[in-house]
Amino acid sequence: MPTGEILVSCSCGFEAAFDRLRDARGVLAANEDAGHDAEWEIQRLASGVEEAGADAGVCGDPTPPASPLYRSDL
Repeated sequence: MPTGEILVSCSCGFEAAFDRLRDARGVLAANEDAGHDAEWEIQRLASGVEEAGADAGVCGDPTPPASPLYRSDL
């Protein structure tokens, strides 16, 4: 099994792991552009990204006022 935080696999048998999201996205796009059925699995995100995702809310849930993402002008 490849090592890295982002795993990319494809119907053509390609499988690789990446530490950088940008690199994984490039490979994913290249396989999809070739007509393959590619997918990725993100094992872990940086804590700041996880916090921002939680603060952003889901399906219209309001952003907590204590969050740095909160905008009182909206």
